[in-house]
Amino acid sequence: MRHVFLAFLCWIPVFLNAQTKATPKAPYLQYPIIPAFPLTLSDGHTITKNDLRKNEKTMVFVFSVDCDHCKHLTEEVLKNIDKFKKTQILMVTPFKVDQMKEYYDHYNIRNYPNVIMASEPTRQIMYFYDLHYFPGLYLYDKKQQFVKGFEGTVKLDSLLHYMN
Repeated sequence: MRHVFLAFLCWIPVFLNAQTKATPKAPYLQYPIIPAFPLTLSDGHTITKNDLRKNEKTMVFVFSVDCDHCKHLTEEVLKNIDKFKKTQILMVTPFKVDQMKEYYDHYNIRNYPNVIMASEPTRQIMYFYDLHYFPGLYLYDKKQQFVKGFEGTVKLDSLLHYMN
């Protein structure tokens, strides 16, 4: 019985250490503001978060140009764009500008004044959001403070719940 007790005592530090080691937070949780990466628009101009409208909610929509879930969500958002009239939508892809431009033209993004589409081919955006599955949606309040994030398929109602 004494050996069992001593074995148990030996495992206490291991158990406590496992309980106290925190898993590192993704950068967007450590720095809960819109990231300041340079983003390239379809016309070649570069912007940062400083070029976004102030005092307006922002939805950062990280997408892949060849992702069916991203395409479907893009269609849903554009079909319901009136529900996002108080939100600026920043669509960012880690793909190159020419690939993004095809997506931009296909969905006629130029017709939606509250949608900004940009390329960030260095993939810093992927690391910042620790994104594993497309699309990634990250919602920010009027002060550009993080509110809620989604990875993968998300229902429009879920987005609207946090944006209204």
